[in-house]
Amino acid sequence: MAPFTSAFSQLLGNLFPIGGWRIYTISGSMPIFDEQAWRLEIGGLVRRPVSLTYQQLRALPRAEQVSTFHCVTGWTVANVRWAGVRFDHLLATAEPLPEATAINVMLALDMDGEPLSRAHGSPARVVIPEMYGYKGVKWLTRMELVAEQPRGFWEQHGYDQNAWVGRSNGYGS
Repeated sequence: MAPFTSAFSQLLGNLFPIGGWRIYTISGSMPIFDEQAWRLEIGGLVRRPVSLTYQQLRALPRAEQVSTFHCVTGWTVANVRWAGVRFDHLLATAEPLPEATAINVMLALDMDGEPLSRAHGSPARVVIPEMYGYKGVKWLTRMELVAEQPRGFWEQHGYDQNAWVGRSNGYGS
């Protein structure tokens, strides 16, 4: 059912883009954010597993960035204003073990000056500038630090593990 749902959501997104965005989901639904019940769990190769409430997450040092969002299917949204928490601040609370590696990307909580909408991944989504959007997990509730990068949903369906804009998935050299 997931391939049908994904194709259906892509068709709807292409027919009815919202502010240039096409909203995709592989599950056919979008989780409902309940601020009181939601937690971000950080585990795996860490000294201290962490469970953060939404308010605790918002209390971490805030970072802002402007970047263009690129979808591997060819559409873009320029100059998206993201705000949230850098992974280095976020992961410091869990004290990663030496064998765990991470890049300095953002866990976005806001987009264009407003808290993320449900369609854009509320309450938290990953933003990796210069990588295609399929690397930007939406509706995040758990982070697991590992020694080797696993293959995600899209990579298991033929997309490149490295998603550099213009240099992967058949684009560029």
